[in-house]
Amino acid sequence: MKLLLILTSDETYKLLSQYIRPLGFEFICYRYVLKAMDNIDEVNPHAIIISARDFPRHWKTLVQYIRSDRSRETCPIIILKGENFPLEEISQAFYLGVSGIISENLDNAAEIDRLQNVLSRYVPVEEKRRSRRYYVEPWNRFAFLFLSPSGKTMVTGELKTISTTGVSFFPDRPSLMRDIFLHMEIPECSLRAGDRILSPVCRLARTGRIIALEFLSFPQGEQVILSDYLEQLPLMELKVKGRITD
Repeated sequence: MKLLLILTSDETYKLLSQYIRPLGFEFICYRYVLKAMDNIDEVNPHAIIISARDFPRHWKTLVQYIRSDRSRETCPIIILKGENFPLEEISQAFYLGVSGIISENLDNAAEIDRLQNVLSRYVPVEEKRRSRRYYVEPWNRFAFLFLSPSGKTMVTGELKTISTTGVSFFPDRPSLMRDIFLHMEIPECSLRAGDRILSPVCRLARTGRIIALEFLSFPQGEQVILSDYLEQLPLMELKVKGRITD
């Protein structure tokens, strides 16, 4: 599936890549509105994201152009809004056929969830199940640590999110990450999921204050254990919050 991005911010692109690629989209990005309009038939995207902050004078024209040939049902359009996006602009956006309006501040977990929810309506059910990301809560009983590839230091920290494809993780001591580089394979990892301790091989997929690690492989049977545990989380949450009883 192709996701067309029309924006100029490298930081926004990186955040979108981090949170949306697991849904199965291939990214195509244009920094110029006219070029995007000229190539939209050739690209034939399944969904489109437009930054209204980057193109405050052109996003409406672009939405109208897209909607002249592509319906809301076949090609969702999501607008990324900046701080100055008044109510009348929101109303006009939905009138023109926009499928969702999300804050460009994608460090906000709620905004990421909203963005993923809009796009996931158009993702095959099996792919949604495979890539859904969960925010880690104390009752989840998740924990994660790993030994640096040099074998000299144990890196502990706080697990932030988890899916069947990887985790985001806040190291207790960021200085221990200085010898671990982007795309480096980390073979000695320990992941607690409930009562089980799993041993995935990971790869560093994103650096920064909160790092992201991609699961490369599991010992036989362990990936199924993780998938099964993740599928139980919604029911566990209801029990924890007292909405159902055993």
